[in-house]
Amino acid sequence: MKVAVLDIKGKETGRKVDLSDDVFAIEPNNHAVYLDVKQYLAHQRQGTHKSKERAEIVGSTRKIKKQKGTGTARAGSIKSPIFKGGGRIFGPRPKDYTQKLNKNLKRLARKSALSIKSKEKAIVVLEDFSFDTPKTKDFVQVLKSLGLENKKSLFVLGDSNNSVYLASRNLRGSEVVTSSELSTYKILNANSVVLLEGSLEGLQSNLNK
Repeated sequence: MKVAVLDIKGKETGRKVDLSDDVFAIEPNNHAVYLDVKQYLAHQRQGTHKSKERAEIVGSTRKIKKQKGTGTARAGSIKSPIFKGGGRIFGPRPKDYTQKLNKNLKRLARKSALSIKSKEKAIVVLEDFSFDTPKTKDFVQVLKSLGLENKKSLFVLGDSNNSVYLASRNLRGSEVVTSSELSTYKILNANSVVLLEGSLEGLQSNLNK
C-alpha cells in the first residue's frame, strides 16, 4: 500500500512509502483488540484502595452496655460496623489488576488497530522533523498544517526526540510516543495516527515477527 509522505507544512514531498499489507491491511481481530485494550486499562489501576475493617479501628474495647435487659440488640464493641466510626464490612483491599497476554496476541491486536485506522484513512506519514527549541506554538503549527488542531492525534517517532516531546506535552489532545511504546489503546483512542518516516521500518519489522 503506497502512501504519500507529507512535510510539516502538510504538503506532499513527492515521495511515497510502502506500508506493509501484513500490518496495515489485515482483517481486524476484534477479540484480540478487546483483550489488549482491557489489559491496558486494567494496568492503569493502582489497586491501592483500602478501608479499615473492624480489627484495624482504634477505639475502646470495653463492652458498651450490658448484654441483657436493654430491649435492644446486644453490642460488644464501639468498633462494630453498625456504629458511626466503626469498621467497614467487606471493604476494598489492595489488589493487583495486572493481566497477562502473549506477545503474538498483542502484535495481532496492534496490527488490527492499525488496519482499522488505515481503512478509516486516519493514518498520515510525515517526514522526520525536529525543533531547534521545544516550543508548543511550533508543534501547534504542525497540527494546523495537518488539519489536526482540534482532533486527538498520536505521533509515532522512530527514536526518542526530546524537542518534539517537550513541545507537545502541554497539549491534551496530542501525544508523542516511539514505535516501541505504541499500544492498541493509544492507536484507537486517536482520531489520526501520524507516523514519522523513521518509525516505519522498526514498527513494521517488530509487528511482522
